[in-house]
Amino acid sequence: MIEHGGIARLLAIMARLRDPETGCPWDREQDFRTIAPYTIEEAYEVADAIERGDFDDLRDELGDLLFQVVFHARMAEEAGRFDFDAVVMAICDKMERRHPHVFAAAPIADADAQSRAWEAHKRAERSAHSQDDSALAGIARGLPEWQRALKLQKRAAGVGFDWPDPEPVLAKLAEEIEEVRAEFAAFADADRQTGTDRSDPGSPGAEAAARLADEIGDVLFVCVNLARHARVDPGAALRAANRKFERRFRRMEALAAEAGLALPDLDLAAQETLWDRAKVEERSAGQ
Repeated sequence: MIEHGGIARLLAIMARLRDPETGCPWDREQDFRTIAPYTIEEAYEVADAIERGDFDDLRDELGDLLFQVVFHARMAEEAGRFDFDAVVMAICDKMERRHPHVFAAAPIADADAQSRAWEAHKRAERSAHSQDDSALAGIARGLPEWQRALKLQKRAAGVGFDWPDPEPVLAKLAEEIEEVRAEFAAFADADRQTGTDRSDPGSPGAEAAARLADEIGDVLFVCVNLARHARVDPGAALRAANRKFERRFRRMEALAAEAGLALPDLDLAAQETLWDRAKVEERSAGQ
């Protein structure tokens, strides 16, 4: 067991919480599956603190994320599988193994060469533990789908299956949008003719809805590809877009309230006028 200041204290707290007789009832009832969503949530809260530049919050959120690691390790230890020390040793071994240019004096040309070497190490490790020799092997299915799309595309690009620049990606995006437009029209036709009953998988409405969903998925996949070519993190870009929308929408509400109005009572044209005012104000303020 690692004995080092705060880590030892945290491990002791976790053991106390999971104690079958004197621990916390909620903590004792948890298992890997029930805790996994909290682990994902804490990782996102770390990313949010970084985006906001709030380092006090980042400290706290990193602590919450570390607690998730300790929680999983404690449950594994109780099951006789591994403990926190094994988790730490495993990542230490992996980092040394994947950085031979740092820990074993192996030559490396630059950061791009290191990225290629990193992927080669990962492929070798996957091959040693799995019969799946696909370039796409080992990409976790529990990832957020935008992140999984990005990893799939990067792996495919690693064996040469990639467009050389953003122009073909933009053309593909335009093509996929036209296909969505066509499927929207087909969906509307099915709605007029038979109703969009999606409960029966064989109904025209359900089939039209499935085709539309498929084409929208293609658009989203191509958008991730476009972000990759632009070297933009699609998750960070979407978080920024969400923040911008929220900021402008809240300003719309405030503008309506200043005029003695409620936003739901305004028609779409009046709401769009407030939206445009919120945008102009942001631009004037340099946001």
